[in-house]
Amino acid sequence: MRSPLKEYEKRKAKYNILLKKHQKYMDNLSNLRLAVFVLGLVILIRMYMVKLYFLFDSVVLVMIILFCYLAYLHKNIENKKKYIAALEEVNETSIKRLKGEWKNFQDSGEEFIDKNHNYSYDLDIFGKGSLFQWINICRTYIGRQRLKEILTEKPEDKQSINNRQCAVIELGPKIHFRQRLEAEGKIICNDKQDTKELFSWIKERNDYILEKKKVWILRVLSMVTGITSLTLIVRIIDYVIAVLLDTSRSAPKIFYIIPYYVPIFLIFIQCVILRIKREDRMKNLIIAEKYNYNIKTYRNMLKHIEKHKFKSKYIIDLCKMLCDNDAKSAYKQIDTFSKICESIVSRRNTLYPILNSILMLEYHWTISIERWKTKAGNDFEKWLSIIGELEALCSIANIKYDNPHWSMPEIITGASMITAKNMGHPLLGEKRVCNDLSVEESYQVMLITGSNMSGKSTFMRTVGINVILAYAGAPVCADQFCCTIMDLYSCMRTSDNLGQSISSFYAEILKIKNIVKASKEGKKVLFLLDEIFKGTNSRDRHTGAMILVKQLSRTGNLGFISTHDLELGEMAKDKNSKIRNYHFSEYYRDNKIYFDYKLKAGISPTRNALYLMKLAGIEIKENNEVE
Repeated sequence: MRSPLKEYEKRKAKYNILLKKHQKYMDNLSNLRLAVFVLGLVILIRMYMVKLYFLFDSVVLVMIILFCYLAYLHKNIENKKKYIAALEEVNETSIKRLKGEWKNFQDSGEEFIDKNHNYSYDLDIFGKGSLFQWINICRTYIGRQRLKEILTEKPEDKQSINNRQCAVIELGPKIHFRQRLEAEGKIICNDKQDTKELFSWIKERNDYILEKKKVWILRVLSMVTGITSLTLIVRIIDYVIAVLLDTSRSAPKIFYIIPYYVPIFLIFIQCVILRIKREDRMKNLIIAEKYNYNIKTYRNMLKHIEKHKFKSKYIIDLCKMLCDNDAKSAYKQIDTFSKICESIVSRRNTLYPILNSILMLEYHWTISIERWKTKAGNDFEKWLSIIGELEALCSIANIKYDNPHWSMPEIITGASMITAKNMGHPLLGEKRVCNDLSVEESYQVMLITGSNMSGKSTFMRTVGINVILAYAGAPVCADQFCCTIMDLYSCMRTSDNLGQSISSFYAEILKIKNIVKASKEGKKVLFLLDEIFKGTNSRDRHTGAMILVKQLSRTGNLGFISTHDLELGEMAKDKNSKIRNYHFSEYYRDNKIYFDYKLKAGISPTRNALYLMKLAGIEIKENNEVE
């Protein structure tokens, strides 16, 4: 099996070659269009000079048809080129992700940062250098929202995790499906545009415009006006040609039967009708035009989804919901809607005011929109949620494909526990140092001591982020991983909030209060506490920490606490203690400090604060006084 990096490089090279070919096609078509125009102009001038007037109209018509056909081909190839460019970019991004250059990706999910969330801020789930920035390939607003929910909400039960695991295992090798779904999504101009307005608009109903009598009158009136106006337009064109070529009029007499004032009168009547409730119609047209590209993209994504066959029951059940509307698929329904919205965009054409006054396009578009809403509008949000779900699953499946040696975690029921073999931090790449872990029912709290920079905080973040991946249905950065479903809380990164007049110490107290409350409510709590009560004096910190550790070590909870307070380690000596001591240590060589970042049993035997002070230039005497 080819490595992920080589597969991405091969695909990027293939799409790069296709891009060059399509650019060449486009250049040739542009040259051909120019040649057709010049040649046609020369022929028309020659015909005028030799007075072949009877062929003049035919040549003009042929030129227009040929020119429009070449323009259509050019636009079609241009669209294909954009799609291929998107696929090339997808593979380039995948290569950067594997090479550790993902921290420069534009979408970091910064707007999802919530300092009050139970764990997301402490564990770098969103923002620069975050888990979201690393894995996200969602290109729709609803897909990004769904991925955010998966990473920040406790799973309902073991089955929901297993469902996602099965889907991720199937989607992992489907690189063709995942990349093309992402490429389709790249067409959206603004993937952070909230869809609430779109959903709300589609749920609105205007039964007034759908009354059969009104629809019948509007259609008959616009048809009659259109036909009579056509006779007037032909007469005008015939007159202009006759004047320019100095010939008699050649249009058939049938176009002169209807008096010229009839279509003028009908157009006047329609202009009056167009003023009735125009604001309501304009709201429909503006929103349809605003979301035109989004709807077109949703259509293409649904088409891509519907033509694939899946084996995972979870994905199969999702796809079934795309075909339960009168046996007509979601793609076909949205395709109809997309065509309506695309035609509405044409009102930006300079001829639109004239055509609208003749054909009352505003009314016909509004009728088409309202009929579509009535027929399929209730399912629209559901269809988009399926797109979002599959985008989120593909983001997680990317981890599976890019890291084939990572293991799928085992989720079990029963007492709170976590066991892991060779577990590392997924965001550290080749720099990661892996550790084994076993926290089972016999004890509930790991008290981690160690010197500064030895790896205590990183280890706890490693535990937390792998638990989040496990709950998301993703593979984890470990050879083996097993855990139960718990409510994850952390208190690792606190700061002053001047706007709310909250000090970092009080912010820490509020976080710990939430953990204690959840524990008292009988929840299975997994807590990660880094240097608790560091904002107060040493005596209060020690006393408070002892009380908190004892309180959180009750049955059902499981947690990790890092501290420099070595005296807290004495709590593990109690006969019925549910606390175990672990530590990280450093070693010295050639007057330099080194860390192995390996977890070891027992209380830390070393301290390095004074040594680090010396490295900073602070001269310390034998009795630890500062010179």
